[in-house]
Amino acid sequence: MHETNALIATARAKLEDHLLTKGFRRSAERFAILDEVYSRNDHFDAEDLYQAMQQKAYPVSRATVYNTLDVLVDCGLVRRNQFGEGDSIKSRFEKALGRQQHAHLICTTCHQVKEFCDPRLHLIKTNVGDTMQFQVESHSLVFYGECEECTAKSQSPTTDSTIL
Repeated sequence: MHETNALIATARAKLEDHLLTKGFRRSAERFAILDEVYSRNDHFDAEDLYQAMQQKAYPVSRATVYNTLDVLVDCGLVRRNQFGEGDSIKSRFEKALGRQQHAHLICTTCHQVKEFCDPRLHLIKTNVGDTMQFQVESHSLVFYGECEECTAKSQSPTTDSTIL
């Protein structure tokens, strides 16, 4: 709990500095949205965040949620991921401070997002950057497939009541 409070305090200070630097208003709504983001441990879209704020009876508009997410991404407090393929690409967000570098697994059936860490990812990023003489600032690796639960459901025998 103490670690979470320290992380939120660091995030709040970073947001305050960013807002002052950019000349943006330091509104209670922006800080409430930041607090909600840093209380979560999932990948969420703007609508999820808006609904969470409504459930907590915190009166923010959708526009405020979307605009604040842009500000939080801009100052490095939130990471925007583009999950999906073709016309179904969707922005999902996650907190950025205090997070280990990781990649994602997306179930194409239930759309669950799982994270995984592998030290080889950092090695690959470094090697590619060095080989291509490119300063890599960030990367994204996403694997799409079917999770164990969905695979088990699709392979379970169905009961067919058709009489032959």
